Amino acid sequence: MTTQSRYHAPFGPEGTAPVDTETAQKLLRTALSQGGQYADLFFEYNVAGSYSLEEGILKAAGRSVSMGLGVRVMKGDATGYAYVQEFTPEAMQRAAKTAAQIAAGGGAPVPETFEVPGVQKRYQAQDLSLDVSGEEKRELLLRADRAARAADPRVIRVEASLNEEVRELLVATSSGKLAHDRQPMIRFSVRVIAEEKGKRQSGSSGGGGRMSLDYFAQHSPESHAKEAVRHALCMLDARDCPAGTMEVVLAPGDSGILLHEAVGHGLEADFNRKGTSNYSGRIGERVASDLCTVVDDATLMSSRGSINVDDEGNTPQSAVLIEKGQLVGYMHDQHSAKHFKTVPTGNGRRESFQSHPLPRMTNTLLLAGPHDPEEIIRSVKKGVYARKFGGGQVDIGNGDFVFSLTESYLIEDGKITAPLKGVNLIGNGPDVMCKVSMLGNDVETSDGIWTCGKDGQSVPVGVGCPTIKIASLTVGGTQLGA
Repeated sequence: MTTQSRYHAPFGPEGTAPVDTETAQKLLRTALSQGGQYADLFFEYNVAGSYSLEEGILKAAGRSVSMGLGVRVMKGDATGYAYVQEFTPEAMQRAAKTAAQIAAGGGAPVPETFEVPGVQKRYQAQDLSLDVSGEEKRELLLRADRAARAADPRVIRVEASLNEEVRELLVATSSGKLAHDRQPMIRFSVRVIAEEKGKRQSGSSGGGGRMSLDYFAQHSPESHAKEAVRHALCMLDARDCPAGTMEVVLAPGDSGILLHEAVGHGLEADFNRKGTSNYSGRIGERVASDLCTVVDDATLMSSRGSINVDDEGNTPQSAVLIEKGQLVGYMHDQHSAKHFKTVPTGNGRRESFQSHPLPRMTNTLLLAGPHDPEEIIRSVKKGVYARKFGGGQVDIGNGDFVFSLTESYLIEDGKITAPLKGVNLIGNGPDVMCKVSMLGNDVETSDGIWTCGKDGQSVPVGVGCPTIKIASLTVGGTQLGA
């Protein structure tokens, strides 16, 4: 049921310190007063809530609020940045003066009018989960707890959590843009531990995106609980993984995190502007199998990485990065776009008003190929089927990676057989892209679980891919040399 939201950003029209065009012009005039060539203002108001259930008891619940203004001034490759955590005229002017000190001399003109871009509708932000009572959210967690325990008597522990936030932003730039967005987010998670004959294994499931509690109409707490139990019980029977170089098949959806980490970061334009990426200076070259087309797409409805405007006020679209194996573009923010003499792709993102924007991914996808997923499995004599990914390490400069798998299986004679434990995938991202020998027609996107870190900043992202066959990849297991 739609209710009247109690949420209002302080800098919004109904807020306690509304920001109008006159206020923005005054701040930009101060920011440019020392000779800056470009300046922008980033107003943010963020409200977040969290709920944690352990052993059927709500152990923690909390809510936090953060707000502030970040002012950026640019001159050439130099950037000045300052922020304040209040919206008083004095504090905002102080931030603008501090950021202005990066430059000296006559500055760029202040826009007489602002262009307000049309608001995209990639997520609904009218009905916010923050307006729903805590009792209703606790019941969602209890439903997951009850379902997990009822699913199998071997389940000995259940944990569930719900995190929510709404992020309101307003961006005003010296180029005349005035962009506003309200970005909701929800994240649900269930983790269970199962025990049998002295062995214990954990399993998890979760999801979410830029939506409210309507997420649970399609993804019930019970479904996540049962998936977590299935995962844990499967791992109870897992055998040690053989090690060596072999064929590897990646499951659709969350396997896209390997693409994100081992390839996607190298396609962010700041690394290429600095010449530190494996892809630097290679536009037009073949960098992947002919089967591979990679895009960064912020337009997916309600996806965790989707945005209506980026944190520089630009409207993002679907950016093609690799097309049929050929490198065709990078992900740009204002700074890198100026360097490469192109336009921003809407990938300027920041963790909060305390951080300056960087080129960052939104939803990074490997698009579908021509093969039937079952055909891909049947083509493998002996290999590994990677279903769920855990943590990993990546060298962005050269693309070398090590990823651990939390759920994987042996493929024998074209059939998925025994579950495996202790599996690591070791390789090089660009090399792996060239070894994609079959690509499924079953592309899926992740269900809202991933967060990306870069330069100390974290932002929500989405990943996606179809079933992928890699002709050869090093698999690290517990039986070295097997």
